Amino acid sequence: MNKGLKILSVASSIVMLFVLIGGALVTKTGSGMGCGRSWPLCNGKFLPTEISVELIIELSHRLVSGLSVILVTSLAIWSWKKIGHIRETKFLAFLSVFFLIVQALLGAGAVIWGQDPVIMALHFGVSLVSVASVFLLTLLIFEVDKKFDADALIIDKNLRSQIYAISIYCYVVVYTGALVRHEKAHLACLDFPFCNNQAIFSLPGTRYEWVQMGHRFAALMFFAWLILLSIRIIKQYLTKRVLVWSAISAIILIILQPLSGALIIYTRVNLFVTLAHATFITVLFCVLSYLVLLSTRSKKNEIKNRKIA
Repeated sequence: MNKGLKILSVASSIVMLFVLIGGALVTKTGSGMGCGRSWPLCNGKFLPTEISVELIIELSHRLVSGLSVILVTSLAIWSWKKIGHIRETKFLAFLSVFFLIVQALLGAGAVIWGQDPVIMALHFGVSLVSVASVFLLTLLIFEVDKKFDADALIIDKNLRSQIYAISIYCYVVVYTGALVRHEKAHLACLDFPFCNNQAIFSLPGTRYEWVQMGHRFAALMFFAWLILLSIRIIKQYLTKRVLVWSAISAIILIILQPLSGALIIYTRVNLFVTLAHATFITVLFCVLSYLVLLSTRSKKNEIKNRKIA
């Protein structure tokens, strides 16, 4: 496989992760208006003269986002030409560019007109799909060298259904977490895991407490489900390294996720902990997306084996 394409794919994946984390940083530091209501210029200028921390954060995010457009578009075109014969390539190339554009438009709309937190929470979700698409495209490029057994897998139907369902549910949990951030409800509940550990059966009283506890409940369900599913994958497909390592990665990430979530409360929304929390769920969603890709291949392999038989 072309070494340059591999380098470009890895660079694109890393830059896309920086774009997503940069967006979380902009929200966390309240830097969304660092360049005023001007886009793509900053305060109506190409090179602003009055510099502030908020301006630096917002402008840096825009520059990295601009770089991502160049890299991802180049990756989509190059991979389309080079490995377009692989079933998933063209679809993922389209998704990576399409959601990158939607992500940019949502960001621009938030700057120019401002948007409701409920809508802005979608921005993170769209960014997540864009990152996952580039990540999967990168894996396809590296798969060509047959470095891991990802082609002839057959995953049973029930397990495939669970992988699809939990991936969709993961997206729902991500949305509730993004809503917490955009509603500024991080510290609506100062205890963990309950809103008030001294009155655990009391219902949340404010809208912000409902947003916070709704996210925690959704995350708890996700945690239990993913742990059980990952253990099942390891037991059932112990000889399939690509599945086993995906399941192990999922377990590690889903453990780190609530730990970092609790630390957000205990550290009173430490910046680095908050960014780590966003990073863990991003990588986890990419792992689940890869399991979805393997599951779709599995169905195809199953049908092919039936025809041969």
